[in-house]
Amino acid sequence: MLTWQVAGHGPLRAVDERLGRAVAAGAIPSSAAEFLADLGNATVAVPVLLMVVVWAAWRGWRRTHRAVAHEGPAARWWLPPLAAALAPAAVPALVAPLKLWLARPGPPAMAGAAHDGFYPSGHGATAAVAYGVAALLLTRGQRWWARSPASRARTSALAAGVALLNLGVGVGLVRRGYHWPLDVLGSWCLAGVLLAAWCAVCGRWGRGADDGGAAVDGR
Repeated sequence: MLTWQVAGHGPLRAVDERLGRAVAAGAIPSSAAEFLADLGNATVAVPVLLMVVVWAAWRGWRRTHRAVAHEGPAARWWLPPLAAALAPAAVPALVAPLKLWLARPGPPAMAGAAHDGFYPSGHGATAAVAYGVAALLLTRGQRWWARSPASRARTSALAAGVALLNLGVGVGLVRRGYHWPLDVLGSWCLAGVLLAAWCAVCGRWGRGADDGGAAVDGR
């Protein structure tokens, strides 16, 4: 629906552009907005994800080898971190064609930009995918209802932190005049599809990569 509104110059697009101008002229300090927007750069978000990928790969390898030593099932410990490392590469592959197809003009601050495609936001999608997959890797393991209260609290805090981080990136992009609000919202929807695909792939072919290790560790 969002894409249809943008492509068809629907009423939501007009509201979106009015809201975007209001946020860009708002009271949020420019320096703070720039900092938040920069968190969506691939040079920032991807290294954060890669650090979590390395940690998750090490943890998966260790737990799997412990499980094998105890005659447990050999799991595809490498699949979740590998899929996570590849996830950001899917962002430009999906975002670039949409930008070219829709060719949505950017906010007034981007009037002199070399390109004319701003929907969806590449920075918004990169941040949502990178930080989202990193959070999923960090919390992958026992099911929610099997976790201790402390573990549930940590998972909830991490999820809230990632949500606030991505909200900050979106606000920064709009405040600095780099994107319209719908550009950011559309990028979050796209990221949601990629995160769901990661979960489906890991759930289907990577089953046991953490569960077996959790059983060995007694957690």
